[in-house]
Amino acid sequence: MNLQYFWMLLLLGFSTLNYAQTEDDETEDVDTSGQQTTFSAADEELINLGMKNFDERSRDGRGIRACFYNVENLFDTENDSLINDEEFLPKGMKGWSYTRYKQKLSNIYKTMAAVGGWSGPPEIIGFCEIENRKVLYDLTTKTPFLKYDYKIVHENSPDARGIDVGFIYRASAFQYIKHQALRLTFEFDTAARTRDVLYVCGTVDKKDTLHIFINHWPSRRGGQAASEPRRIAAAKMVRAKIDSIQAASPEANIILMGDFNDHAEDKSLHQTLKAKHHKEELASGDLFNYMYELGKNWKMGSHKYQGHWGTLDHVIVSKSLAQKRENRLHASEKGANIFSGRFLLEQDKKYLGLQPYRTYAGPRYIGGFSDHLPVYIDLIYKE
Repeated sequence: MNLQYFWMLLLLGFSTLNYAQTEDDETEDVDTSGQQTTFSAADEELINLGMKNFDERSRDGRGIRACFYNVENLFDTENDSLINDEEFLPKGMKGWSYTRYKQKLSNIYKTMAAVGGWSGPPEIIGFCEIENRKVLYDLTTKTPFLKYDYKIVHENSPDARGIDVGFIYRASAFQYIKHQALRLTFEFDTAARTRDVLYVCGTVDKKDTLHIFINHWPSRRGGQAASEPRRIAAAKMVRAKIDSIQAASPEANIILMGDFNDHAEDKSLHQTLKAKHHKEELASGDLFNYMYELGKNWKMGSHKYQGHWGTLDHVIVSKSLAQKRENRLHASEKGANIFSGRFLLEQDKKYLGLQPYRTYAGPRYIGGFSDHLPVYIDLIYKE
């Protein structure tokens, strides 16, 4: 299937998506002035580079697609007295509204439908920067996600803003067994509160057990060096859970996805988590980070900060998944990818080139998608 034809059909389909109107809907003009619809030849070359490994063909009967997406502040419009969500209320600084909330949900569905290709949205999806379970419920019941019958896994985190991670899955493709919210604490700062890591266990094709970790590690606020101990603490916690899994099952299938707020070569990922950069150097218990090679491309990444692309969003797998195994669950030979669909990008007027087309530019609403791009990988169980 021609990729340009695929995008044309997909985007035509997006234009027909709508919600049933309710009495509290408001009329509001969406400011889309931030998006640039015309790209230069150099921009188009970068988009094509980012999409070169994209496979829009059906996965039915041979594998599942696993995706992670930092959705940039998916808040509902209701005040929660237990968290600091005032910024994203109708009378808050961001001017958040029900109309904007609906548009945000629609944009997330559009993104995941595009990532999934002709088979529909990915079978398993991890999210970060979501407020609560309600936003996942609205996402899976008030958008075309509904027809795929997604189930939700979520636990409230102690983060002061109420920011959580979450997980949705198609029950026909992934059979849930159990989950656990891994609570992160710091010996050097016992008052600090941050996001949990969500661990989910289930089976694929009703045969291969898969252990999934959805991550949103502490930010780089205050600088990379000053904040690094918090991410190292997160890596230690996750590594300890992985060690316990591998002690019981050395060949366990493990995948970690998330916004780790570190690059592949940073200490938290490479040394503490033991996420290696080359398959040939994997030892027993090691993990393999697909984003090391992708992170070398300075012209594109999953996130852009002050003119510099970086890859803070990672897909990391156990040695067992990194190796091809006939009729056993394993990662696709194409590996993990950053989804850089053209509708998710805009021109970077300040630093030149492209950047993610986000929902807000500072306090200004521009109606885009997110300040991060999704990352994904196919897990194959039948050739």
